[in-house]
Amino acid sequence: MRRRVFISGLGGAAAWSIAAYAQQPAMPVIGFLSAGTATGWGSFLTGFRSGLSRVGFVENHNVAIEYRWAEGHYDRLPSLAADLVSRRVTAIFANGGNSPALAAKAATTTIPIVFETGGDPVKAGLVASLNRPGGNVTGVSWTASALSAKRLEILHQLAPKASVVGLLMNPDYQEVDVQVRELEGAAAAIGVQADVEMANSEAGINTAFAAFAQKGITAVFIANDPFLATRRTQIVPLAAHHALPTIYPLREDVAFGGLISYGTSLPDHFRQCGVYVGQVLKGAKPADLPVIEPASFYLIINLETAKALNLAIPPTLLATADEVIE
Repeated sequence: MRRRVFISGLGGAAAWSIAAYAQQPAMPVIGFLSAGTATGWGSFLTGFRSGLSRVGFVENHNVAIEYRWAEGHYDRLPSLAADLVSRRVTAIFANGGNSPALAAKAATTTIPIVFETGGDPVKAGLVASLNRPGGNVTGVSWTASALSAKRLEILHQLAPKASVVGLLMNPDYQEVDVQVRELEGAAAAIGVQADVEMANSEAGINTAFAAFAQKGITAVFIANDPFLATRRTQIVPLAAHHALPTIYPLREDVAFGGLISYGTSLPDHFRQCGVYVGQVLKGAKPADLPVIEPASFYLIINLETAKALNLAIPPTLLATADEVIE
């Protein structure tokens, strides 16, 4: 009799344990939708994970991440976004410009979306306003397009004798027409002409630099674009090979050997996006989280590259540089 009571009690305990286990919440899943590549996004990923950890989430411990990389092929983004939605992810982090966020927004009106973009999220239709995003979308905008004129001005200070500046751009970038108009206007404002070369492949980048050299162009501007950002291992050596003073949008380009960059810190923005995604996982609504804009901009100069180009950096630029790599 006692044996039956013991077995009955054990069965009840086992049943309770199974029921309790079944009631445990499933691990939340973040859909990571990027226009870039896994190899090119290393430091940015570190920043995103750091942001998540600040609010208590650690990948493969209490949160899972499903990665989808478009690798610069913007036409893949809608299907990648639809795939994440079909897997019923808890939230989506869309990064690498407006295009990933627009693809995610088109795929779902219910799953929370946090974006990272260098474009204007209001003009793109991602949010109603920066302070009151509305809907299921919010994020970080680092206004890269607004920085283009300043970068062009800095390049002119580096190469004041350059009457024509080469612009390397990606024809597949959603806002490329806006980029071209803004840069041509900025070039005219400082008295130089803009020569645009489009490239959306490795071969295209080689052709573009060969064209710059053939035309006698003596200064190059690399446009803000996720595909071009992942090609620094090709672009920086090409700029060195053709002895072209070149300005980039990211510090990472200069750390790799590029001459100069002016912009914000993408690792910092990815970190803030990680914080926002973590807050969303804890129940915050994107509509209540204002879009964050950068508070600081950084001028980075590589003196070793300048020396290799026999280029004297103007004292005014050196004095205002936030970081000088020697």
